[in-house]
Amino acid sequence: MKILSPFGPKLGKIKIPTKIVSLLNKEVDKIIKNKSKTKKSDYSNKVVGQVYQEIKISKKFINRNLKKFIKNNIYNYLKKTIKVKPKKFMIKNLWVVRQFKNEYNPVHFHNGFVSAVGYLKVPKNLTNSRKKLKTNGTIDFISGTKTSLSNSIHNHVPKTGDMIIFPNNLMHTAYPFNVDGERRSFSFNLDLDDKTKKILND
Repeated sequence: MKILSPFGPKLGKIKIPTKIVSLLNKEVDKIIKNKSKTKKSDYSNKVVGQVYQEIKISKKFINRNLKKFIKNNIYNYLKKTIKVKPKKFMIKNLWVVRQFKNEYNPVHFHNGFVSAVGYLKVPKNLTNSRKKLKTNGTIDFISGTKTSLSNSIHNHVPKTGDMIIFPNNLMHTAYPFNVDGERRSFSFNLDLDDKTKKILND
């Protein structure tokens, strides 16, 4: 894991194993091919994305395929950033975002204590633009205001298999893009045990 510290809140950047990317994509593809499963898994009314579709992933799938991977990386992130190992953590929710041409995710933050975003599919030439600044389809993490020798924005260009871990209250936004194809990502929020949170908040 590489720890990024472009401003106060620290970000953890890792590569997701190909097997997990494949498992999640297969699960999403299975859901969207079944109308009743699609309706049951609809998560669009719970989140702010102005996107085609948002799909909640079941606890059963998470526990079987993702929990160990998430736990190991969250513990590593907390150890490297704040040198605390929580007694336990609880995955509050995990959902997949299917974003297409001209869609976006407005500036927002999450609930819980720690959050993450991971990328399952990224269209070719995602950042294609007439401008020199290639922000199309990228994500910005935003903290505070611009000051001398300190940036307030960290931009990340998604690649399939990237995952960024961040504090839940760190504001972020996903920009629209102008090429064909699906930008498929997942996000999750988790909470820590009360004793660990008390240590961190004291």
